[in-house]
Amino acid sequence: MVSRRGCLLVAVLAVAALLAMWSFFGGWYGSGPLEKDSNFVVPNGASLTAVAERLEDKGVIRSAGGFTLRARIFGGGGGIKAGEFRIPAHASPSRVFSIICSDDVIRRFVTIPEGMPSIMVQERLMATPELTGEVAVPEEGSVLPDSYAFQRGQTRESVLLRMQAAMRRTLEELWAKRGPDLAVKSPEEAVILASVVEKETGKPEERRMVAGLYSNRLKQGMLLQADPTIIYPITKGKPLGRRIRQSEIQAVNDYNTYTMVGLPKHPITNPGKASIEAVLHPAKTEALYMVADGTGGHAFARTLEEHNANVAKWFAIRRERGEL
Repeated sequence: MVSRRGCLLVAVLAVAALLAMWSFFGGWYGSGPLEKDSNFVVPNGASLTAVAERLEDKGVIRSAGGFTLRARIFGGGGGIKAGEFRIPAHASPSRVFSIICSDDVIRRFVTIPEGMPSIMVQERLMATPELTGEVAVPEEGSVLPDSYAFQRGQTRESVLLRMQAAMRRTLEELWAKRGPDLAVKSPEEAVILASVVEKETGKPEERRMVAGLYSNRLKQGMLLQADPTIIYPITKGKPLGRRIRQSEIQAVNDYNTYTMVGLPKHPITNPGKASIEAVLHPAKTEALYMVADGTGGHAFARTLEEHNANVAKWFAIRRERGEL
């Protein structure tokens, strides 16, 4: 016969076991100590133990050892992923483990607008604090303008390499679909002319027309006379901030298309896909001249006489604005 004392001991042990079990489960599914939503970075190659210690240091969990033990029991064999994750306030250890095992990493973007010169691409990458390491100014025309996703801690060099790979891939695809009888004879020349088109017009609908005009000039051996090619050697593509001087118009260098026939030696910016497409599929036009029309676009002309009339209209507009 079991004594009353024996029954009491069994009951006490059962309650203790239940409490221990409750505590163990509660330590996995119960509310965590994190006071507010926070970002947490799992480094590349970090072990579960190392990550648990970082979680404890950041106040996300109460015990690194308890988290590691429970993750191995309840985690279902899931593996943690490298990246930056958003951890909600008071997330349970179970929820935390689920988040850092998922693909739901925080994705950040760095955007390179069409026509951004390489010196400014380098400045933008260096000004992005979530990236690491140094990066040199890339070769002009080697970067495809676009928005690029990255994770905190990635190197600036790795992001730049993706930008340049995107340009190579896009140029190869567009060149394979190019139109007939082009003024440019290679993908490299296409990028150079596209960079001039990119800088010459702020209206997307004008790109093919500007490309057609410059293609006509190239085929006829005329000077391109593109103002942005004067500015590039002076500022490396940044805004000049003043009117072009007569001495700069007459300067002889590898870029100034007022003093050299043909294309500049190198691109003068990073052209976007649309400008490259415009050069490879230019408008069929007889236009050889253009001048600003006061709306942000251009007035195009086939003859010098027509062009001079358009120039007179432009000067009249500028006088009305008080610019002359």
